[in-house]
Amino acid sequence: MTLVRPGEPPVARTGPPAPSSPSAPAAGEDERVLLEGVRRGDPGAFDRLVTRYMRRAYAVAHRLLGNREDAEDLVQDAFLTVLARIGDFDASRPFSPWFFRILVNRGLNQRKARAVRHTDPIPEDAAARAHSPERQAEQAELRDRLRQALDALPERQRVIVELYEMEGFAGPEIAEILEISDGTVRWHLHEARRALRSALAVYDRKGG
Repeated sequence: MTLVRPGEPPVARTGPPAPSSPSAPAAGEDERVLLEGVRRGDPGAFDRLVTRYMRRAYAVAHRLLGNREDAEDLVQDAFLTVLARIGDFDASRPFSPWFFRILVNRGLNQRKARAVRHTDPIPEDAAARAHSPERQAEQAELRDRLRQALDALPERQRVIVELYEMEGFAGPEIAEILEISDGTVRWHLHEARRALRSALAVYDRKGG
């Protein structure tokens, strides 16, 4: 990924980011101060903002697009959009929902606009490798069925499930990202879980 910071030439970034140190400058810095630095064109402030949100942004982008290269491009696009629109951001509101709204909306547009490459699946849990071939086959079949069930959901329900169940966003956060009510998020989660339970019921019967 190539991420451009104000006043600096492009800097190449490849693959998902390395974990940041707990003592990194961005960890305890007040976000309002950080954003004010970005507004002033401070490249260091922008770099720390990127560090703060990069890992979760990449995880969400990968969930949306399913491919490393596409996810990296989406994250770069979202951060550069933030840089271009930071003057319009209401500093009295939380930054995270605004940022992830940009990322999710652009990701959904990309998902609709073109067929996404599926050459870089999320790695399987290493512990599964110790299972028997039969168990591995069952788990692979379950993953495929789960993916098919997720793909069959209405797009809004699928996004809510991905953000809530897989990326750990809270209901109110998702509501603000998608600009809907918290009650609507809960309703979509209920309907999506009901559909997924129905699609996966055959495996419950096998397990019994």
